[in-house]
Amino acid sequence: MTNLLQDKVIVLSGVGPGLGRALGTQAAAMGADLVLVSRTQERLEKMAAEVRALGRRALVCPTDINDGQACQELVAAALAEFGQVDCLINNAFAIPPMEPLTTIDEAALRASFDTNAFAPLRLSRLFSDALSKSQGSIIMINSAVLRHSQPEFGGYKLSKGTLVHLASALATELGARGIRVNSVAPSWIYEDVNKAYFDWMASERGITHQEIYAEIADKTDLKRLATPEEVARATLFLASDLASAVSGVTLDVSCGEFHGY
Repeated sequence: MTNLLQDKVIVLSGVGPGLGRALGTQAAAMGADLVLVSRTQERLEKMAAEVRALGRRALVCPTDINDGQACQELVAAALAEFGQVDCLINNAFAIPPMEPLTTIDEAALRASFDTNAFAPLRLSRLFSDALSKSQGSIIMINSAVLRHSQPEFGGYKLSKGTLVHLASALATELGARGIRVNSVAPSWIYEDVNKAYFDWMASERGITHQEIYAEIADKTDLKRLATPEEVARATLFLASDLASAVSGVTLDVSCGEFHGY
């Protein structure tokens, strides 16, 4: 996979721990240059150092993706630095209220949609001219919450459900311009946030972290949970020329917990 993304330019919106970091490092390891986007300068600089250590270029772009003017400046900065954009990955996420829809705080849910739906739409529109020139792609980082129906996941599922339909609609609308649009839906990712959650669940129930892991992993065909790097590699396949005829799909990355059709 060393040259899978050789000299492609990837805009990564949502640089953070776990999957965000893995997307950046794995893309660089595959030969891509990165435009790194989040609101936190320190986090971006740390990620940029990792990309550069792998021999690739990184442009740090502190950006509030809910600000239209800031997003226009992001596009201009990316093109001024690299002259092209080959892939936009919409990974930024605002956690909606985790409660049933019948009791949810509507204002908080509406606010989460700014980041989870309107920002990906805004960035996709603004980068579409550049992506048309490169015959590039857009990838939405979704979630296997699409396959769940627990009441506490109501707002989360509504948010990600909107995103998957946004990707589908854009795939049709932008396809004539040569732009592919796909989604990736990971289930549990075994990374620091979920590891801490497993520790909390274990302490609440008086059992071990390993027992919590085993209970959750037992629901998958592979009897384990995906790492951030595994989810990142599946995502970046969709950014590569190997997926040149793949558009409008949602790729489950769940170690076989769910079987999509």
